[in-house]
Amino acid sequence: MSKKIVIVGGVAGGASAAARLRRLGETDQIIMFEKGPHVSFSNCALPYHLSGIVEPASKLVLMNPDKFKKQYHIDARINQEVIGINRKEKTVTVKNHVTGEKYTETYDKLILSPGAKPVVPPFKGMNTLPIFTIRNVVDIEKLKTYISAHQVKKITVIGGGFIGIEAAENLQEAGYEVTVIEAATQILRPFDEDIVQIFHKVLMDHKVHLVLGQPVSHFEEGKVVLSSGEVIEAEAVVMAVGVKAESELAKVAGLEVSTNGSIQVNDLYETNDPDIYAIGDAIEVTHELTGQKTKLTLAGPAQKEARLVANAIHGKKVVPQSYIGSSAIKVFDYNGASTGLNEGLIETLNLDIQYDKVYFILGDKVGLMPDSHPMYFKLLFEVPSGKVLGAMAVGKGNVDKRIDVIATTIKFGGTVYDLKELELCYAPSFGTAKDIVNYAGLIAGNLLAGDFKQVSVDDVRPLLESGATFIDVREPGEYKLGHLKGVQNIPLSELRERLDEIPQDQPVYIHCRTGQRSYNAVLALEQRGFNNVVNVTGGFLGICAYECFKDQQTGREPIVTAYNFK
Repeated sequence: MSKKIVIVGGVAGGASAAARLRRLGETDQIIMFEKGPHVSFSNCALPYHLSGIVEPASKLVLMNPDKFKKQYHIDARINQEVIGINRKEKTVTVKNHVTGEKYTETYDKLILSPGAKPVVPPFKGMNTLPIFTIRNVVDIEKLKTYISAHQVKKITVIGGGFIGIEAAENLQEAGYEVTVIEAATQILRPFDEDIVQIFHKVLMDHKVHLVLGQPVSHFEEGKVVLSSGEVIEAEAVVMAVGVKAESELAKVAGLEVSTNGSIQVNDLYETNDPDIYAIGDAIEVTHELTGQKTKLTLAGPAQKEARLVANAIHGKKVVPQSYIGSSAIKVFDYNGASTGLNEGLIETLNLDIQYDKVYFILGDKVGLMPDSHPMYFKLLFEVPSGKVLGAMAVGKGNVDKRIDVIATTIKFGGTVYDLKELELCYAPSFGTAKDIVNYAGLIAGNLLAGDFKQVSVDDVRPLLESGATFIDVREPGEYKLGHLKGVQNIPLSELRERLDEIPQDQPVYIHCRTGQRSYNAVLALEQRGFNNVVNVTGGFLGICAYECFKDQQTGREPIVTAYNFK
């Protein structure tokens, strides 16, 4: 029997649900309402219009009502907003924003995919500066048109999440002077503090003024004033501090809404009304590793939710899904990807998880290849089981490939022992014979076996300042190009002949460029009776990456004689 299905909202959730519903029910009547002028567009690509990478803006629009009608026999109605739901009568009230007309439409099943709207805090003086948000094609066209027509030079982006950083990158690439203000002490929360410093440095290297740990106080004419009193000159502001679920329609209709404003659904995305479903950015999902509800404003999960709801409506067997939050980003010439848990999330949620971590740097390709670059990789795993909990990677190469492997491992409940045995594709142009993912499993397995001890790059400054003993096992030429201040150089090639120079009555922290040679040094020393040696994972390159931006930002005394990223 044919059904009448009404969908509120398009894009990743609504449009995907509509297409799947049509494939499952050719004779069903499907109506999709979108309050804006575009029912299907690439919201993830919006910032790339600012730099001209995506040009013209019409390319951002993926499907229009005419295509939906001809290809899917779906009635997509743009500029028409659902403003009310009558659950008893099973009708929705619609307002046509072009004509001003209001009318009702019946439904058998209703899917809510209204998305999330940008948060705009009510700062004092907001009328003194042009303020923009980025949610849809209209928003991005409005921003680009204004800054071009008014010959704007200085733009401030408030918020260091994905949208904020992508907007900053593309505005800078277009020739604008860009400042990014983030109230927290780091940008891009899916990355831990030790890894995200690489992105901080990348922004600095590309002349983006990054201000951390200073919330905005208020606006004045041509100025953004911070809580510290610092003043940032600005001719336009992009507000990217976060998003909030569009749930007012659901709330007024008596559907349950959580304290953070998300529409509450069960594992099948049903609301407390069995004929109304909700998907996408307006809901919370279950995190696979914590079992807790979480907001996950990503296109991938929204599309999966859409398919599941369509299947449920058509009586197909549905298996409830949970999510781990895999994501990726490009920041100028560096790429980043993450999945699962990170240390910041574990701490924020106060999770009772015993874990350890692996942080190391390896070439993304065979070193002989001219486009080989270091990849910074971090893996979290449960102790003592070795279950993989999460990972992140930053570099100029294919970080997404490596993190996708980790995400797959997590979804199948894999351990670090599985990682070391994975048979992955190899050729010099693509990776190394023993891939970064394999190395992560091998190092983690060695840690679980108690083969060696380690500290990470964020431990180095406190240890140095407390007078701890470090030994640099790089070769003299490397040492001369930059080293930790006051640290002795005993190259690995000379180590066995200079054992008498190494103390045995105190911890000795050993480092090289990335952590591999120092690991070999630690094992050699352990087998010669030194039980006090500790590997500095990440090595001098990791130390430089961690310290550089912080030193520049704070003006503090560097712990290195010179930074060396070569």
